[in-house]
Amino acid sequence: MKKRLVLQNVKTVDEQLNDIVIEDGIIVEIAQAGAAEGEHSYNCSDLYVSSGWIDLHVHAFPAFDPYGDEIDEIGVKQGVTTIVDAGSCGADQIADLRTSAEQARTNVFAFLNISRIGLKRVDELSNLDWIDMEQAVQAAHDHKGFVVGLKARISQSVVKDNGIQPLRLARILSYKTLLPLMVHIGSAPPDIEEVLALLEKNDIVTHYLNGKSNNLFDSEEGNPLQVLLDALDRGVHLDVGHGTASFSFKVAEMAKRHGIQLNTISTDIYRRNRLDGPVYSMASVMSKFLYLGYSLEEVVTAVTRNAAAWLNKPELGRIQVGDFANLTLFAVKQGHVTLTDSEDEQRVADRYIEAKGVVVNGSFITC
Repeated sequence: MKKRLVLQNVKTVDEQLNDIVIEDGIIVEIAQAGAAEGEHSYNCSDLYVSSGWIDLHVHAFPAFDPYGDEIDEIGVKQGVTTIVDAGSCGADQIADLRTSAEQARTNVFAFLNISRIGLKRVDELSNLDWIDMEQAVQAAHDHKGFVVGLKARISQSVVKDNGIQPLRLARILSYKTLLPLMVHIGSAPPDIEEVLALLEKNDIVTHYLNGKSNNLFDSEEGNPLQVLLDALDRGVHLDVGHGTASFSFKVAEMAKRHGIQLNTISTDIYRRNRLDGPVYSMASVMSKFLYLGYSLEEVVTAVTRNAAAWLNKPELGRIQVGDFANLTLFAVKQGHVTLTDSEDEQRVADRYIEAKGVVVNGSFITC
C-alpha cells in the first residue's frame, strides 16, 4: 500500500497557497489549498515551502578538528536536504566520507581537496608533495558522481611559501578530471588578482564577501575590482561561504550597492561555528541577506535553484509532479534579532527565517 503524505496549506515564496501530495516519496499532485487528503496530513498554515535547501559549502567529516561535523546535524536538522562538503577530504580519505554519506538522511556530494591529506592539517597546501596528481585523478574517477569538483584553499595560512603554485596545479587537475574548481580566497599572498586570473567558467570563488584586505572590492571606494568583473564575464560563480572568518556586512553592502549578483548562499558550517557562531545555521545566514535588502525569493533561489543549476541537478531546485519530493518547510518570523558577521559587526533585523522541516528520501523530518 502506498504511503500518502499531504502538506496542507503550504505557501510558496510568490505567496501561492497549495496542498502538496506525496506518495512513496514522489510528488503526485499539487492541489488547491485544503482540497487534498491523506492518512498522513500536516497543516502547514503560515509556513513557506521551497525545494530543498542546498548548502554548497560545509565541512561534514567529524574526524577532522576544527573543521568537521556530523552530516545530519548540518543537513536535515537545519532544513537543508543536500550538502556539499567543501574539500574536507583529499584522496586519502574521500572514500571514508562517502561511506559516511551513504548512512546519512541528508543528500551529500563533495569537492575533493587537491591535497591528498585534506583538512587533516590546516596548511594542507604548504607542501607540494601532498598534491599527488595521479592519486587525485584516480580518486575523482573512483568517486564520479559523488565528487562534483576540486577544492583549493588559496590563502597565505594554507599555502605558506608556495604562493600561487598550488592553484596552478589545481588548474591542471581540473583539466585532467574535467571537474571545476572551488577556490577559497583569503589573506595574501597570493594576491587576489593572481588568483582570479586562473579561474574559468563554472569555477567557484567561495568567501567572496570576506572582510580581509585581500578581498574583491576597493578599500577606499568600495568598488568591485576589475578582476572580479572580468571573472564574472567569464562565468565564474560567486559563493558566500560565510564561515568563522569570511563574511563581512560592510563588504556585502558594497556588493549589493554595486549590483554584484547573488549566486549561492552557503554557510561553511562545522561544529564550532554551528554551536558558538557566527554561523549557527543556514536559516541564520539566509536571514542576513533578508536584512541586506534581498527579497525572500532572491534569498531562497540562492539556496535552491541556483545551487541545483551549478550541480547540474535541476530537479533538486524545483517542485514538480513526478519528481522525488525534496522540500524544505520554513517560517519567516517578525521580531528583532541580532545578527553577527565574521568581523564581530552586529546588525539588528526585524524579521528572520526559521527552518521547520524537510521532506527528503521519502521521509518527513521536523527541524
